[in-house]
Amino acid sequence: MNEHDSERLAGLLSVEGMEPTDDLEQADVVVLNTCCIRENADNKLYGHLGRLKALKARRPALQIAVGGCLAQKDRELIVERAGHVDVVFGTHNLAHAPALLREARRRGEPVVEILEEHDAYPSALPARREVDHSAWITIQIGCDNSCTFCIVPIVRGREVSRRMGDIVREVELLVADGVTEITLLGQNVNSYGRDLGAGQYRPRFADLLRAVDAIPGVGRVRFTSPHPKDLRPDTIDAMATCDAVCEHLHLPLQSGSDQVLSRMHRGYTAARYLERLGAARSAIPDLAVTTDLIVGFPGETDADFERTLAVVDEASYDSAYTFIFSPRPGTPAAEMAADFVPADVAAARMRRLVTLVEQHALARHRERIGRVEEVLVEGPSKKDASVLSGRTRQNKLVHVACGGATPPAGSSVAVRIIDAAPHWLRGELVDVVASARRSRTRIPVVAGSA
Repeated sequence: MNEHDSERLAGLLSVEGMEPTDDLEQADVVVLNTCCIRENADNKLYGHLGRLKALKARRPALQIAVGGCLAQKDRELIVERAGHVDVVFGTHNLAHAPALLREARRRGEPVVEILEEHDAYPSALPARREVDHSAWITIQIGCDNSCTFCIVPIVRGREVSRRMGDIVREVELLVADGVTEITLLGQNVNSYGRDLGAGQYRPRFADLLRAVDAIPGVGRVRFTSPHPKDLRPDTIDAMATCDAVCEHLHLPLQSGSDQVLSRMHRGYTAARYLERLGAARSAIPDLAVTTDLIVGFPGETDADFERTLAVVDEASYDSAYTFIFSPRPGTPAAEMAADFVPADVAAARMRRLVTLVEQHALARHRERIGRVEEVLVEGPSKKDASVLSGRTRQNKLVHVACGGATPPAGSSVAVRIIDAAPHWLRGELVDVVASARRSRTRIPVVAGSA
């Protein structure tokens, strides 16, 4: 979500006649789009701002803007701690960023604008994408859940769904521009549409999946993230029957202990989670399942952690994002200091958890050796330009050695898997199924740098 907001900020500044630069010495505007999900986000922000202070002293005309979740939370504190910042804007007024920069320039003093909520769902904003073949689309903003560890409802506000017709129209425009892979974004995509419509009809997430799947030219449809308590049979059926919807489900568990899940306010038990996971796997052949896991949540006992290991063992994930709990100021979990798990205990639990996750991931990946997979090329490997990297429909990273001409990013290739590791597969090119389509439209780019 945050990365897509950055794309939209870049698109807005491009429409203003600016162009991107990686050279700070050339920049007229520097925007720091912040996220406060992870620990020490504020330290990183003020570290960046400290380094920019000297640049601002040498070039007073340079404008510095801070936006996003940390800006929504800290507000005027940012200007108090870093007086050289020109603009501070929050998560609900991203579209105002160019106007706020103009206002700060006109007034010659910092401008802070933080709105508490969106007045209505923000219309689609221009986005400057880094790749031509893949795009994110926000279908929902905010969150109505009350997970005690999560700061998203505080900084993103209440849940608001975007109208399905607007989403479909944006997908159609993206497909016309050469995009073949769409990722639908929301804090809880399963609850999409429950705030829309009137009377008996309200569009559900399953309806949206079917509508996007029906658009000619859409090759792959992904989504993130669903909430286990809201994973309904109609969504599973849509995943199973829609050709474009990928066989990948990211289903955050967080903990396998019912006691910890209750303290987290997750709204499900471990048994209910496994029941819904089982339903998805039964309905969708070759489904890859990934998850999020938190170790050391306040009050987690050795027995609680053993239950997590047991659920992870039964779920047999393809991969997992694992985190040691860290408190977010303003969340209920941050007030549970008396029950914090010692750092050394949490670290030891994390090592055991990662070992188990990687054992299952490696076993699942080894099962794919010898198979021919459809891989969407992302480009050259970061470590070796002679090796292509791409992803299967199950979102598995594949490295492919290519001799001679290499298919460009966005191409679909058939790859035979020859080796496996916990986090990637290695394969050999069998055939180029479809070459990348060139995009036909571009955001106008004129002078100025951002």
